Formats: sequence, structure tokens, C-alpha cells
Amino acid sequence: MKSDNIENLELDYLNMNDYKELRNVMIQSYSSMPDEYWKEEQIKTLIDIFPEGQVVIRINGNIAGCALSIIVNYEKYSGKHTYKEVTANQSFTTHDNDGDVLYGIDVFIMPEFRGLRLGRRLYDYRKELCEKLNLRGIAFGGRIPNYHKYADSISPKQYIEKVKRREIHDPVLNFQISNDFHPTRILNQYLEGDTDSGEFAVLMEWDNIYYEKAIKQVDQTKKVVRLGLIQWQMRNYKDFDELMNQAEYFLDAVSGYRADFALFPEFFNAPLMAEYNHLSEAQAIRKLAEYTEQIIQKFSDLSISYNINIITGSFPEIVDGKLFNAGYLCRRDGSIERYEKIHITPDEARVWGMQGGHQIQTFDTDAGKIGVLICYDVEFPELSRILAEDNMEILFVPFLTDTQNGFSRVRHCAQARAIENECYVAIAGSVGNLPKVHNMDVQFAQSMVLTPCDFAFPANGIKAEATPNTEMILFADVDLDLLKELNQLGAVRNKKDRRTDLYNVKKQI
Repeated sequence: MKSDNIENLELDYLNMNDYKELRNVMIQSYSSMPDEYWKEEQIKTLIDIFPEGQVVIRINGNIAGCALSIIVNYEKYSGKHTYKEVTANQSFTTHDNDGDVLYGIDVFIMPEFRGLRLGRRLYDYRKELCEKLNLRGIAFGGRIPNYHKYADSISPKQYIEKVKRREIHDPVLNFQISNDFHPTRILNQYLEGDTDSGEFAVLMEWDNIYYEKAIKQVDQTKKVVRLGLIQWQMRNYKDFDELMNQAEYFLDAVSGYRADFALFPEFFNAPLMAEYNHLSEAQAIRKLAEYTEQIIQKFSDLSISYNINIITGSFPEIVDGKLFNAGYLCRRDGSIERYEKIHITPDEARVWGMQGGHQIQTFDTDAGKIGVLICYDVEFPELSRILAEDNMEILFVPFLTDTQNGFSRVRHCAQARAIENECYVAIAGSVGNLPKVHNMDVQFAQSMVLTPCDFAFPANGIKAEATPNTEMILFADVDLDLLKELNQLGAVRNKKDRRTDLYNVKKQI
């Protein structure tokens, strides 16, 4: 299935009402062992003893993949063991709520949905669950389904080494290694009937670096959020595909570091106007707007494929014959939301005939409540005040400034918004020049993540900052719990101490 057919993607707990559909998914997924699917009573047992460990991915409401797991006392199974032993012959009496390792029982993806990195989402969920439950790590016996092709000439140990050196391709082992799991030992006669693997398996482990002896509990709220800011280099691109290939390159890199958000700058697609430089500026920007629908669809596909929430920066968009400066939040579950620039600069109005927007709203995401203000909008404190009163935690500001003066206005106003609204502010801009595009000659930017100024935050209010005028990616982890502590215990409490008895800001529409 192609990602452009995906309208909704979500990760959900497995329940017994899913079994009939799940059974069909298993039959299609277990092509080499079609009769080895899970029985209804086995699934019920897993759900009863450890509901958080049994999850499915649904695409357009239908199950596309599943991951099953238990918790074990790893001292009993870190050495040689079999699948029957660790699952107690699939009765799962080995599950121990007081155990210290999450043991993977099964992961499978429907054949038609392979290639969409769904397996990675399931593994990422297991890692997050492991961290939330404060377990030492994750372990499982990994199959080596291509070993039968080499069993006559090399040992399992040699096979694993060749796979690690990329001399042999093993789809399962390659995938597990690429997802930060490391092989620790070879398990002989691990899974009865697995002839493709010669009944060998590789004990794969992932270590939870945050593990400490503490009370285990699952918290569904993500506390530490990783931001990836793309400081985009303006350059000539021969066509739309080349520009979006560059965008995908950055998303691949940002996703590789498990970022929750990727932020692109305002008008990052401006290089495509070079083809229309013979037209007036007003005509050229409207030709650029013809790419907007393609960009939205492409970013939505990439947000699903790379499992990342994308703030697309902004681009020109024509709605009912009027030209707006707008952008989109493409969530990794496949949903899309629109935001628009409220305050148009004098230059945008005079040269392009652009109109100011009307939408002022926050957006719920799986990594906190966010707001987006495009460039000039951050210089108007009323907008961010409205968003903050709706409990915004992170404000994203895609911008485009040609001079250091313009950048300084955006940068210092963004810093003020972080302080007065007790939120994080991430700003990302473009660098370089476009000599073949009128009204877009040069750019100046230094992307950064700004914070409130209090003891729990950097003294200067700068969490991270990019090198000025250099193409690069900036990463920063922001702790949302610190904002809650600031609101209650900060040296000053801007949100709490507002004199709403004297003044207030209200949204009119």
C-alpha cells in the first residue's frame, strides 16, 4: 500500500474485539509458517496479564501490524533458552510484573504495509514503554531467516558477522541491528519448526540507559521532546522533485535521531520561483503557489514514513482567489492541520499582494500542545498570549529574514515570548542567496531553541543555537515537566501573575 492512500495511522492497545481481524493478519504475515498463528485464548492471556505490552498499528482503521511482549526476570533467561521455555509453552506464566526486562514475543506486519517503517514504530513503542516502566532493557530471540541459504558453508556465528559487515543481507537481523539492538549470543533449537533459520536464533538486546531502581509505572504523557530544526540553504533546484529530495534528506537525518518534530523555515520552497523570474513578482509568487498542494501531500507521506511530526514552514497558498502565507502541521499519525500568517509585512503586501490570515489556534500532538507563528507574527505578543492561555507548551516560528536587523527582531521577540508565556520557542530560518529570484536576494538566519529564564533553564534562555548563516540541523531536547514546575514554583510566574482584572487579550473569531 502506498503512503498517499493513508488517511489515518495510529498505535493502539490490542483488545479481544480485534481477534478475528488479527487472525487474518497473522495468516497473511506468517507466509513461511502459516499454521503458527496465535490462538484466541493465548491472546486473551497476554492482554489480561500485560495489556500495555500488546499493541497494534491501525491504518485507516484496519490492523496493519502487531507487537506482543511480556516482562521477565532476565536472570533466568539471559543465558541459553528456547522460545518454549521463555513463554512457558505459550502459557506465559513466565510473565513477572516485578521482572526487569521486556521480552519480545512477536512482531509482524501485513505484507502490503511493509516498507512504511511500521516495524520501527513498534520497536520505538517498546523502547518508550521500557523507559516508562523503568526496565533494564529489551530482549528477544531474533530469527535469521536467510541462514538456510548458507548453512552448508558457514556457522551461525560467521553468518552473523557477515550480516553485520553487510556481506549478507538478512532482513530481520539487519532491521534489528539498525534499530539499536545488539546480538549477545546464539540460541540453538530456539524456535521449533523454524527451518529457514535452522532453528537458530540470535539473542538481541537493547539497554535502557535511563534505567534506575525506582517505582515502575506507565505514563502516557511524553515528558522530554526532541526538536529538530532545519536551517535551510537557499540554492537553485532544477525542479520540484530535487527540492523535495533535499527536504527528505533532512527528515531522514532528523528521524534517525528520534526527533519528535522537524521544523522547516518560511518560504523554503522559494528557489522554485527561479523558473518564473521573467514574470512580475506578483505573478511569480502565484506560480509558486501551484506547488503547494504537492508539497502538503509529500510532507504528509514523509511524516508517516519517517514517524515524525513536521512543521512545514510556510509557502504561498491561494484560497478563494486570495494569496496567503500558510503552512501545515503534518502529524505522524497521518492527520494534517493548517496555520497561516496573520500579520503580513509591508513588503509582502506591496510586492506580492498577499493577504493576512484569520486562524489563531493551538494543536494537540503526541508530544505536547504546540502553536505556530510565522515570522512577523511573533513580533505581536497578543498572538502568543492567546496560544499560551490555551496551554501551549512549544511555539514554533518558521521565519525568513534578509538582513541581520530583521533577524534580530524575530530572535529577540521570540525570546520575549518564551519568557512571558513560560514556553519553549523554536525558530528556524533560511540562509544563502537566490540571485535568480526577484525579491529573494539574500537571507540571514541563526536558528535556535529559546527557553524561559529561571533556575531550571539556561541562564541566558538559549537551549541550543545553530551556527549563523550555515546550512545545518539543530537538535534540542526540551522537558515539558519543567514548564509545569516553572508555572507553580518559578522565581517569577508570568502566566499566574497577569492582572486579568485590569487587562485581557481575547480572540475575536
